[in-house]
Amino acid sequence: MHHHVHLPDRSAATEAAELISRFGIHAASEAAARADKSRELGNVVLFCRWRQIERMVVLLASGRGASTLH
Repeated sequence: MHHHVHLPDRSAATEAAELISRFGIHAASEAAARADKSRELGNVVLFCRWRQIERMVVLLASGRGASTLH
């Protein structure tokens, strides 16, 4: 089964990499916390962005993110 993650722009990938660099194995949890905070503030756009970044972090950490789909 292939898992696909949509990132809206390059900066989202950069943010995923920065979270991994800064938080290590806790990067996905940090992204989830940021998504939750955005939801609490009523910002659905940032909520969705952080959820996608969380998914990318999980995918990168699993080692299965070696291919792209265009």
